[in-house]
Amino acid sequence: MKIVVAVAFFLIIGSLFSALLFLMRDKGKSNHTVQALTMRVGFSVALFILLLVLHKLGYIQPTGLH
Repeated sequence: MKIVVAVAFFLIIGSLFSALLFLMRDKGKSNHTVQALTMRVGFSVALFILLLVLHKLGYIQPTGLH
């Protein structure tokens, strides 16, 4: 499960940086920035839902703060 969450975080960060590159390169003249940010939001929502489902199924246990 840790690998899946780590890959999801890398996808989120990667799409954020690609949006930054499109913003700097295109100067806002194309929809590439919007598409990359939409993908980032989609990845974030998917990760959140995945974590909720895995918690409900018992694959992820809360550990609390130590």
